[in-house]
Amino acid sequence: MSILTWILLGLVAGYIAKKLHPGPTRSGLLPTLFIGIIGALLGGFLGRFTFWGDVDGFNLGSIAIATMGAVLALWLRDRFL
Repeated sequence: MSILTWILLGLVAGYIAKKLHPGPTRSGLLPTLFIGIIGALLGGFLGRFTFWGDVDGFNLGSIAIATMGAVLALWLRDRFL
């Protein structure tokens, strides 16, 4: 995937994750993008590890895996930071 696709996937996944798991603080564009990209990486690793799938493009499956990873990243951030 190109860097533009990762950024776009990170934005979409971060936005959906913030709507599913609203935290105590409001985040802007950059924190949402960062959480989305971290979520895509985390979701891709866990998806490959558990054989659920992989983040391999800008498609519905990749968005779902990246969003699950982003929700997990938000939960971990709220829990431990």
